[in-house]
Amino acid sequence: MNIHSFLDRDTETFTHVLVDTASKHCAIIDPVLDFDPASGKISYDNANNVIGFVKSQALTLDYIIETHAHADHLSSAPYIKAQLGGKIVIGKYIDKVQKTFKTIFNFDDLATDASQFDILTEEGSELTLGDLSIIAMHVPGHTPADMAYKVTDKSAGNEKIAVFIGDTIFAPDVGSARCDFPHGSAEDLYDSIQRLLALPDDTLLYLCHDYPPKGGREHIATVCVGEQKLRNIHVKQGTPKAEFVRMRNQRDKTLAMPRLILPSVQVNINAGELPKPEDNGVRYLKIPLNQLS
Repeated sequence: MNIHSFLDRDTETFTHVLVDTASKHCAIIDPVLDFDPASGKISYDNANNVIGFVKSQALTLDYIIETHAHADHLSSAPYIKAQLGGKIVIGKYIDKVQKTFKTIFNFDDLATDASQFDILTEEGSELTLGDLSIIAMHVPGHTPADMAYKVTDKSAGNEKIAVFIGDTIFAPDVGSARCDFPHGSAEDLYDSIQRLLALPDDTLLYLCHDYPPKGGREHIATVCVGEQKLRNIHVKQGTPKAEFVRMRNQRDKTLAMPRLILPSVQVNINAGELPKPEDNGVRYLKIPLNQLS
């Protein structure tokens, strides 16, 4: 098992490429589409970097995995699928998110049965990638649909474990994901994080984002469970649930909405597909007024 991480510095999002070295099959986790909200311009620099890596290594893409419907970047999953193949994967509870935002965006024609995605996972679902076993873990809190993916490699005799954790826990000096999106829950997030922290201390947790303190360290893509238990500023080992929930809810009240939440969500709940062109050939995003606070 090899994992290669690509950072989009604009949204501070990591896209990970998981490789089964024996079969040369791979999965891409949380791919980013470049979007400039001021000009409305989309581009594919981040996606092309990932595609170029996959091609340069002569890899076969099996899966494009979304840990959840992101609110901070648009997904490039359909673009990557068109270039490399593969199936788009997301947790089955995405339908709850679709139903919520269908109303907010007044999308009459949006299917809310998650049929836009190729594979829907739930707790315990298994994806096979060569010699690797990928087990889905339902980790709600940030949204009701968040999933983590635990990868086990037994091919070398010594079992290796890595987990792609989406927006649950961040680097130890950053803390945890917000829970103030529709149907988010600090209580659920605490329970989800405890499941991750119950894994062996040397388990590597692959982050979806990193937000280094200004003037501080470089971005990091992965942290081991033991370090999180020892140093995480929000939820280190021994943090009572009530204390975490109080902190998380109070902190969320001070946070502005993510810069790209409205463009991102309307695309990502539709498996990354951009809106259809109108009769003038132009695609348009919708910006509902006064719907998010």
